[in-house]
Amino acid sequence: MQSWWFEAALLADGWAERVRMTAQDGRILAVTTHAAPEAGDVRYGVALPGIANLHSHAFQRGMAGMAERRGPGADSFWTWRDLMYRFANAIGPEELEAIAALAFVEMLEAGFVRVGEFHYVHHDRDGTPFADPAEMGARLAAAAAETGIGLTLLPVLYMTSGFGGVAPKPEQRRFVQDADGYARLIEASRAAVAGLADARVGVAPHSLRAVTPEGLYAALAAGGEGRVHIHIAEQTGEVEDCLRHSGARPVEWLLANAPVDARWCLVHATHVTEAELSGIARSGAVVGLCPITEANLGDGVFPAAELHAVGGRFGVGSDSNVLIDLAQELRSLEYSQRLTHRARNLLSSAECPSTGRTLFDAARRGGAQALAADHDLAPGARADFVTLDRAHPTLAGRSGDALLDAFVFANGGGMIDGVWCGGRQWVQGGRHVARAAVVRRYAAALAGLGIA
Repeated sequence: MQSWWFEAALLADGWAERVRMTAQDGRILAVTTHAAPEAGDVRYGVALPGIANLHSHAFQRGMAGMAERRGPGADSFWTWRDLMYRFANAIGPEELEAIAALAFVEMLEAGFVRVGEFHYVHHDRDGTPFADPAEMGARLAAAAAETGIGLTLLPVLYMTSGFGGVAPKPEQRRFVQDADGYARLIEASRAAVAGLADARVGVAPHSLRAVTPEGLYAALAAGGEGRVHIHIAEQTGEVEDCLRHSGARPVEWLLANAPVDARWCLVHATHVTEAELSGIARSGAVVGLCPITEANLGDGVFPAAELHAVGGRFGVGSDSNVLIDLAQELRSLEYSQRLTHRARNLLSSAECPSTGRTLFDAARRGGAQALAADHDLAPGARADFVTLDRAHPTLAGRSGDALLDAFVFANGGGMIDGVWCGGRQWVQGGRHVARAAVVRRYAAALAGLGIA
């Protein structure tokens, strides 16, 4: 039995004071409000439910900052992708595990308690399949076990290099599967995460340009009733190619030809029409937004204010992991809307005027839905939560939603004190308990790769 006492906590139905929470075997047993602390309770100031990072490519943490040099021509997502391919084709299983461990450490320190790992580096460096199809996925599972983060593994189906079944490029050799191979990969991935507490496996057809319609349906069959994640409408070039090939825009085609529902996460969806936004909202799918990466790659600005107006759902992810910062993802999302519309507080409402609270709640609900998780501070849920440092100067005198406004918009770091996953504390005093060892192994892995 474990027990905590908080001065204040954000529960499923709102803020509560003097909250006592107990847990056993990693799950919350009881939550009592207006309670006195009891002997043995560990006492903290403010508790928040953890948030899921719904979209990550962990290996890309190793190339953070490497693509910030101008090339001989115009730089874009597509030129960035060339460097990403070079990096992806250099890493082996040991390097992937070391890089992922650092990414997961930084996610936990930022307040993320679960990650949706959109994983597509499946084969050996020369493109030869490993004896275990999930060799690389197992390394991600090992990194999750070491760091304590919850894992929803999303093995990617990658079949083509463009619409109409264009053959894969040599630099995509480590990603490519056929439908039968993908079904084996999903089964092997389930075995790879079996030893992790509360792990999940979903399916991830990479994008409409990288799978055929038949491949998309095969991926859905392999996943059964599990979660489905797909990149879509991230780049204007992708939209134009889809229109030329099919006569429809990517989201338009997907909504008309696939059983999109609440199990789906449409990652990015940056370039969408009003009709497509309404269709997404009606489907119940979550839009996976990655504002830091989308800005870094020059993708464009997702119309989040418009999605909010039609009742759509979203969560956030760290994607390329160029910077892992939950508060910055939420802040960047709101600020992008302010710059677009030249107005303020666009993602709040009369019902919830706090923009920080609105962003936090939306990301919490959307991330939990997208990764089949439950992070409410409520009986039966996993004991995944975050505590804020009440002594942080920016939190002085704040209570209730004002704490979340400060966390999202005035957080230069240092506000998070502790993070628990499954009842175990992995972040203490703002630092992950295994940070030093993980950083040493990461540095050795990067030095061995020799890529700069």
